[in-house]
Amino acid sequence: MTLLMIRPAHFGYNPQTAINNAFQTRDADDHSEIQRKALNEFDAFVKMLRSHDVDVLVVQDTESPHTPDSIFPNNWISFHADGSLVLYPMFAENRRLERKPSVHKAIERHFRIRRTLDYTSYEAQGKFLEGTGSFVLDRVHQIAYACRSPRTDESLFQLFCKQMGYHPVIFDAFDEHGQPIYHTNVMMCVADRYAVVTWDSIADSDRPRVARMLENSGKTQVPITMSQMQAFAGNMLQIENKQGKRFLVMSTRAYRSLRPEQLEKLTKFNSLIHMPLDTIERNGGGSARCMMAEVYLPLNAG
Repeated sequence: MTLLMIRPAHFGYNPQTAINNAFQTRDADDHSEIQRKALNEFDAFVKMLRSHDVDVLVVQDTESPHTPDSIFPNNWISFHADGSLVLYPMFAENRRLERKPSVHKAIERHFRIRRTLDYTSYEAQGKFLEGTGSFVLDRVHQIAYACRSPRTDESLFQLFCKQMGYHPVIFDAFDEHGQPIYHTNVMMCVADRYAVVTWDSIADSDRPRVARMLENSGKTQVPITMSQMQAFAGNMLQIENKQGKRFLVMSTRAYRSLRPEQLEKLTKFNSLIHMPLDTIERNGGGSARCMMAEVYLPLNAG
């Protein structure tokens, strides 16, 4: 596994995404100070991952066009072991500008792309599906979990699952104010042998079906609370380093929100690693998982 990460050039609060991202809060700092703090958090995060022998491909974002959320590449692109590259339609117009040639060139230098599925034309129809933010994949069992939201069109999700060979599990999930949760990956993390889930956010009628699917695929359930979800404890990602050792990655804020018994349960499966991402979380409304796009493409020969 390689992790694609985009080093920001102009990170900041994005009013276009704040429309339906309740996790965003505008900092009082000016833009340059927010960018400086975010860059420090990003660089420390990459350094920490590499210290655990994780393969990280960093691409520097370009100054132009201005893309305040480029640090979250998993929303507009995904990479799969069969050689598929998938491009997704984005809700915010300025997020569509993140599909930059520099990212594609960096991937093509190292990996082989056998086919491209491009759903971006659906933006003109007002239909959106924001990658592994909109859905969470169980890549081993070919199951995809998604909660409905303005950024997750059900018909597009079904199309992705059909073309990529995934079994779709779609449900409704709401925050404490009754608003649809904008991305599935803030309330749910599916790993190899376990799943971290904000059960209280899932509609009562959908909860048994989601639980049954997780149980049937052999996942131990690690429930988290709504307040822990707000601390980004659902926005985790299980990764592998170059030796195949697995880690669960999260922010320090998420780590500190977890109770001792939850931490004990998770560490029985794999080591936990975390870094402070406070500026990125507040202004961007996303956390550790959103910053990492997993690359499973086959390597280029030679």
